[in-house]
Amino acid sequence: MLHWGATRYNLIACAVSAAVALTCVFSSAQTPVFASVESTSQKIKDAEKLKKETEEMKEATEQKKEGLKDQKQELESYLSELNDNLTQITENINDIEDKITAKQVEIEAAQTELENARAEEKNQYELMKKRIKFMYERGDKTILTTFFSSHSYADFLNKTEYIDRIEDYDKKMYDNLIQIRKDIEDKETGLKTEEEQLQSLKKQAQNEEMKVNNLVTSTNGSIAQTDGQISAAELETAAYEAELKAQEENLAALKKQLAEEQAMIAKASKMSWRDISEVEFQEGDRDLLACLIYCEAGNQPYVGQVAVGAVVINRVRSAAFPNSVSTVIYQNRQFSPVGSGRLATRLALGATSSCYQAADEAMRGATPVGNCLYFRTVIPEINGTIIGDHVFY
Repeated sequence: MLHWGATRYNLIACAVSAAVALTCVFSSAQTPVFASVESTSQKIKDAEKLKKETEEMKEATEQKKEGLKDQKQELESYLSELNDNLTQITENINDIEDKITAKQVEIEAAQTELENARAEEKNQYELMKKRIKFMYERGDKTILTTFFSSHSYADFLNKTEYIDRIEDYDKKMYDNLIQIRKDIEDKETGLKTEEEQLQSLKKQAQNEEMKVNNLVTSTNGSIAQTDGQISAAELETAAYEAELKAQEENLAALKKQLAEEQAMIAKASKMSWRDISEVEFQEGDRDLLACLIYCEAGNQPYVGQVAVGAVVINRVRSAAFPNSVSTVIYQNRQFSPVGSGRLATRLALGATSSCYQAADEAMRGATPVGNCLYFRTVIPEINGTIIGDHVFY
């Protein structure tokens, strides 16, 4: 019995079919297969482009890694220079400390010498005091005693001159001791000044040592950070290598698919198509087709649902595909709802009345897309019949 839906569908289909009759009916044996080849060829181009981009990113990462290695080498060279500088500074500090120690020994010796000079100066001063006191206390009596004890006036003058000489000697000796003490004091002051200068040099060297130590610590940190960046770059390179391997495998699979589709071209061009009247439907085909239509085009316009059913029936009619609805639908990697399990779930629940009606139309031979064998979501690379969100080719 012909449903009103079928009659309404046929009116709509006439308008759609008129525009594509020349492309999908009269070239039915070749056009869909060629379109599939074009789609696969585009996928290969895309995969090769992606592979090239990945190779470029891998190369950039490797260049980055080499740059980091050069940077690490420069840092290690700089660290070596810093360590050499640190060694020189340490040796300089040790040399200064040795000089300070020697200078302190000289200062101690000068201090001992100064103490002795002061003691001798004090002793000489005490002797002079005693002589002066003695002469002061004796006064004229000493002079008279000297005069009367002299044998002559000349002897008296000689003795008086002798006393003067003793006084001059004492004075010169005392003055000399004072000068010696002053010289030693000056020497001590000079030695202490030199020690202070050495201490200042030591402090400067220690400050420089601290700066270099800080630079060594900082450089070691930079080297550790660069090591981490090199490790990260190596991991990134390994990830790109794994990605490239997967892309190469995908590219090989696409090339294999292209070869299969090209073989399909040759096969389809030599094979005939059965008339719809020659197709024998099995029990369950209607449910299976309706549920597939629901999964693939449940949200599409009615004519798009019929078109999906027509693609399945066209494959059944084509000698290039299996000759039954179930074998066409369950053919490996042909319909995604089969692989995902959605079709099995929908079979348990059933399809909508619209999908059943579309299945009935397709099983009676109605097709708004001629003899097209493929459909997918619309992409610019495929020229075909667009109905709703799908392009049929």
